[in-house]
Amino acid sequence: MSAPFSWDLPYRWPRTPLLAANAVCTSQPLAAQAGLRMLAEGGNAVDAAIATAAALAVVEPVSNGIGSDAFALVWDGARLHALNASGRSPAGWRPEFFGAGGVPRVGWNSVTVPGAVSAWAALHNRFGTLPFERLLAPAIGYAAGGYPVSPVVAAQWARQTEIYDGQPGFADTFLPGGRAPEPGQWVRLPDHAATLEQIAATRGEALYRGALAETIAADAAVHGAVLTAGDLAEHRPDWVEPIGVDYRGYTLHEIPPNGQGLVALIALGILSHFDLAALPADSADSLHLQIEAVKLAFADAYAHLADTGHMSVRAERLLDPGYLARRAAGIDVRHAHPAQAGVPDGGTVLLTAADAAGTMVSMLQSNYAGFGSGVVVPGTGIALHNRGAGFVTTPGHPNAVGPRKRPYHTIIPGFLSKDGQPVMSFGLMGAAMQPQGHVQLVVRIVDHSQNPQAACDAPRFRWIEGNEIGLEGGLPDATVEELTRRGHRLTRVADYFRFGSAQAIWRLADGYLAVSDPRRDGQAVGF
Repeated sequence: MSAPFSWDLPYRWPRTPLLAANAVCTSQPLAAQAGLRMLAEGGNAVDAAIATAAALAVVEPVSNGIGSDAFALVWDGARLHALNASGRSPAGWRPEFFGAGGVPRVGWNSVTVPGAVSAWAALHNRFGTLPFERLLAPAIGYAAGGYPVSPVVAAQWARQTEIYDGQPGFADTFLPGGRAPEPGQWVRLPDHAATLEQIAATRGEALYRGALAETIAADAAVHGAVLTAGDLAEHRPDWVEPIGVDYRGYTLHEIPPNGQGLVALIALGILSHFDLAALPADSADSLHLQIEAVKLAFADAYAHLADTGHMSVRAERLLDPGYLARRAAGIDVRHAHPAQAGVPDGGTVLLTAADAAGTMVSMLQSNYAGFGSGVVVPGTGIALHNRGAGFVTTPGHPNAVGPRKRPYHTIIPGFLSKDGQPVMSFGLMGAAMQPQGHVQLVVRIVDHSQNPQAACDAPRFRWIEGNEIGLEGGLPDATVEELTRRGHRLTRVADYFRFGSAQAIWRLADGYLAVSDPRRDGQAVGF
């Protein structure tokens, strides 16, 4: 069976895709190698994903850690499974606790229960084949023995130091010698190693109902935070039904709210009403439609998306074909307009793995913003995320901060299928860039027949707010000029970090095509 795309690599980063029977892709090479080791030892793609995720918590701490959240999509050879392991807010969180300033972006009071470790355990319990302790061994080895810091990670480490220096425990763990490490500098994280050993020995229980939970709760109390051992003990990851939308015969699958995968689905549902295949891939006509659809999708998400149990407008209503058709009809093909929410009727790492038996995994693990809250629990290496900053304090809003509640969440693994069969496990890190990246990748592959590596390499846009759009370099001048004429307020952004980092594995008739975004240190590996 021939692939449904060309093999040209027309963009500025011609990284060659990997072709293999087994593959792992992620944003840091040492973590990719950790997953590959599990496959080589006879493990499956889920084993590889867990090992990769644990290693990323050590070798890319600027984006994720032991105190992160995680989501995953798993094709088990017969059907797709979705895991929401995001944590809930402490029982003591109420709007009056924060006051007019809202939930802070750093510090202890931005911390919800970290769910990543529970994701590792849940994935292993359901699909793992190798011993859990074996899966964490590469991460423990990197933490105890040390590793050389990769260039992009080092640059982000230095950039974030000013933000987080001064947060409890941060400097002791992440500023060896009083400063961020330089590229190639060897870093050891012995506290990470000891904590990962406890997690391995207890299959994650120590973090939620054991010694590590008690240490976390005690440190929270010291700093006046309300996260308790009870909040940690109450945490459970949830297996949920994926949601999806048809797009030109393909189905894009996402995890339902509280994740923002709904944004990508709404946008593609809107775009299905336009003939993008008739437009050049890098033309103003194609990009204008994508931008306008993304704006409409975010307007709906920001108005309605929250912890599923608190949404008055359900995801199914926002994906109703009639509603999406009306949203599409409201797009002005010649002019940009700020978007309003409709009323329907009635910081991150991404990894993907696939094995020769047909199992495919897309998984994201994230601190949210860089090092997250900046808080590191003393003696543990547990750097806690700042997912609480995803709440709002607007009275009556479905995403208003409240007790034991999941916030609006940015991390979204993606999965593409066709006629009920798996096609691509993929994702793209980068907060609000994530669903925008899903849309741009799918449009380039499905509408413009670009191979996944070319779609990954291609210049991206990032909607910010209103008509403000960030653009990567590489688009034709004529495209930029025409988008400006249509009313988009464009800013050329030299910092490619802001445009996310994609990883993708495409299923071929035999084996896989695997790609890793050149915007990071990442790597696609396989055999």
